[in-house]
Amino acid sequence: MELSVIIINHNTKELTKQTVNAVISTTRNLDYEIIVVDNSDREEEIFSCNEQRVHIYDHTENKGFGAACNLGVRKSVGEYILFLNSDTIVQNGSLKKCVDYMRKNITVGCLGIKTLLKDGSFDHGCKRGFPTPFNSLCHVLKLNKLFPKSKLFGGYTLSYLPIDKTNEVDSVSGAFMLIPRRILSRVGLFDESIFMYAEDIDLCYRIKLAGYKVIYFADTFMIHLKGQSGLHTKNTVVIKHFRDGITRFYDKYYLEKNNPLVNFCMHSAINIQYCINIIRSRLKI
Repeated sequence: MELSVIIINHNTKELTKQTVNAVISTTRNLDYEIIVVDNSDREEEIFSCNEQRVHIYDHTENKGFGAACNLGVRKSVGEYILFLNSDTIVQNGSLKKCVDYMRKNITVGCLGIKTLLKDGSFDHGCKRGFPTPFNSLCHVLKLNKLFPKSKLFGGYTLSYLPIDKTNEVDSVSGAFMLIPRRILSRVGLFDESIFMYAEDIDLCYRIKLAGYKVIYFADTFMIHLKGQSGLHTKNTVVIKHFRDGITRFYDKYYLEKNNPLVNFCMHSAINIQYCINIIRSRLKI
């Protein structure tokens, strides 16, 4: 088995069906399986499929996105593992191109794909820098937007990198992460202490620490239907998970590297942004 595609269904039955069908209809000349881990809250949202290559593990306890993905890995047999969001639509031949690229570039530990939103605009989350204190400050002050071509100020969104050119980056989105099984065996799976959000950055960080490259692959693309799953940025539950995830990531890798004042400022900035987002959510701004 060359590839195992792992999709998490959490109350997104119709979106998951669309994503699974897109994989099946666009993938040729590749030996693959699809693993659907279903931790839906409601019985009517449980995903079902009669395709032989689709394996479903339903009624699993919801311990977070990373935990569900890890369960999928343990049930899979593919040489390469693709973590794919249930609100995505891959294009014709995309998965074969990505696997072929990784076979030719054995120093690549993780590959993310060029991603477009439903309206055709670019999803900047598919190529990112690590949220270091300086990168985070530039992002909060919107210096990356004022100076989009600046490597100094664009370290968080990597806005200076062309979207139509394959490049090495710090991290890619958990919506599409292609990783060789041998790499996961070396660096470990998703950190299950992160319920949701920042688990993708954490895994990319460990992959780079192990000496492998993280690649933004621009030779093909997918569509990301953000917001349709209910896990949008105005959802208060999502806002809390994002705050908790980014705090966990910072404390894990940067807390001991920086002085107490920098740590205090980072924690304060994260919590202030959390409060602002909660207020905006409740006021529906």
